[in-house]
Order: sequence, then C-alpha cells, then structure tokens
Amino acid sequence: MRIALYEPDIPQNTGTILRLCACLGLEAHIIEPAGFPVTDRAFRRAGMDYLDRVAIIRHGSFQAFEDWRRAERLKLVLLTTAAATSYLDHAFRTDQVLLVGRESAGVPQAVHAAADVRLRIPIAEGLRSLNVAMAVALVAGEALRQTGGFPR
Repeated sequence: MRIALYEPDIPQNTGTILRLCACLGLEAHIIEPAGFPVTDRAFRRAGMDYLDRVAIIRHGSFQAFEDWRRAERLKLVLLTTAAATSYLDHAFRTDQVLLVGRESAGVPQAVHAAADVRLRIPIAEGLRSLNVAMAVALVAGEALRQTGGFPR
C-alpha cells in the first residue's frame, strides 16, 4: 500500500502523514511542487524521529508520478469530497495508491480524471472536509484492515 500527497500545502500535515506511513509500513509519495520546502526540517516537528523509518519518494510533477505509477501497474484511488462512493464501500487491494489533494484546493480536474477510483469519507451534513492527515489515517486503516497489511 502506498500514500501519495498531491502538492501538499502544510508541512505539519505532511509530517503527520509521513509519521503514519512510518508506523504502518507504508511508502509515501510526494508530488511536487509543494507549498513549502520539501526537506526533513520542514517535516521534523510533526514527523519527529520517525522520518528515518519511512520510504519517501518524490515526484517532480504529476506527470512524473503518473509515469511511475503506470510503469508499476498501480491503480490510483483519489480521496475527494466530490466522490459519490464511500471508502467504506470500496474493496481495497494492494496494487492501489491512495492519493490526497492539497489542503487548500484539492486536485485539479485532470488529476481527478486520471483516478481509477474516487472515494469520499462520510461526514456530518454542512461540513466541508476532514483534515487531510486524519482522512489519510481513516482510509489507510480501512485499506490495511481489508488487505491484511498491518504490521505484525
């Protein structure tokens, strides 16, 4: 299982997601450009000393990420408030990459269209969305539960 962040805006959220990836044994992909310098220092506060335990792969653009993903024959699962299907109704597989968008703007239409699957997290009516790190934790937990991927 892999987590991808599309042009993240907030280093603390990215650090939190990287810490989650380290703890759960997930590969982390950062699609640049980010809204902050993509350095260990930017992640250190939220990621703490866990950053040495996570595989971070950087992609210079969405096209570079797509070239890598297609070469690896991986399916793209986009978490978006615009999806009709709940993540609770999806059958996760180990050949999928979970993608989250920018905290400020999500993903552009071209990225939305490139996704093989689009999923949402059901939340209370009248509210927009969860924090991106919380969203990744919820969905990654369900994906790992379904695929038997939690560390032993």
